[in-house]
Amino acid sequence: MFVFVCAGCGARLTIPLSQVALPVHAHQKYGNGIQLPVLMESGTFAVDPKLWGPPWRRWDEIHPDGAAARGIYAPVHALSDGTPGMIVIAPGDTRGTALIPEEGGGYCCGLDWGDGPNMACEACGLPVANRIDDCSLWQAVWLAPNAVRRLPVDNTDTTTLSWAELLVEGKGTPPFEPITRWGSLLGLDHWWSWSPQWEAAAGQALAHLLAASDGQPMTVPHGLIAEVFQRALDALLPAGPPARRAVLAGPGLSVPDADADILLLPTHPQTGEPWSPTGPAASAYPVPLPFGVWMWLAFPEPHLHLPASGTMPDGVLRDDPPSPRPHHLFRADPGTFRRTLVRLPAVRSPWLREILENLTWYMRTGVF
Repeated sequence: MFVFVCAGCGARLTIPLSQVALPVHAHQKYGNGIQLPVLMESGTFAVDPKLWGPPWRRWDEIHPDGAAARGIYAPVHALSDGTPGMIVIAPGDTRGTALIPEEGGGYCCGLDWGDGPNMACEACGLPVANRIDDCSLWQAVWLAPNAVRRLPVDNTDTTTLSWAELLVEGKGTPPFEPITRWGSLLGLDHWWSWSPQWEAAAGQALAHLLAASDGQPMTVPHGLIAEVFQRALDALLPAGPPARRAVLAGPGLSVPDADADILLLPTHPQTGEPWSPTGPAASAYPVPLPFGVWMWLAFPEPHLHLPASGTMPDGVLRDDPPSPRPHHLFRADPGTFRRTLVRLPAVRSPWLREILENLTWYMRTGVF
């Protein structure tokens, strides 16, 4: 485990934290005026190896070769010119910091990225982090990598769980949940919708599925997987006899068929590394899914439980009636899809570039 301290004066800025994988939905912007919860579990941190945050540079200011050197292979509105390695933690895990009021611009209902760090070290005043809690954004504190240092905590050792242990201890992420508007009175203005985490996970996976398809039709297994992916695949790929087949694979599941071209695999929630198949399936194209989403697809619960209310004991779940399903078809998150696709070299193909250039049209037609 580690604590983060100010690079200027050494003052402690966090509680002890253990490292986990960066959530796929870390940079998701969901809906309009939506109140999203805290991104990270308390006691954890994640590092974003990619460039993110201000200052930003427009695409026409950067040569395509320079963008490719940053891992971007297709035009985007703007590229971050910041420092890679931003560290994200839960807001409640900070210590010894204070907001910088004059850096609170650019927000709607809360704090946004603005033009730079909006939190400073209380001891020396060095800007050290960005507090994010604006509407439609996941609540988090992003520590600036050039303003903090990571120090190990003595006598603490975090064990990396095996895949077998994850199957026992891990939790699936439910595919739908109640969504609340920002400022809703007592949370009464809410509705059941597809989980934002699922939409972000599908956005990432869909970009990989398209890259793996080589522009040919593709099928996925029936059931919830098809509900999540097949409609978008049919809309974005040509019609005809399926030439590619994607299947779910991972620990605890049967060995994939030898003719499976693409595998939907879980990523380890602590390390971010995907599960590695063996045998003939090892040559299939791997498509990553967050462990919680994969867990629900692989071992679904019969139905979602409604949280208990009133005076029922802690931990008791109401099991009748089941929670309502969303009233609209599933749509992958377009922002996550775009951010993933532009980082895949396959996006240089004309047919994938056409999808990217017409993403707004596909959003209007309900594909995203």
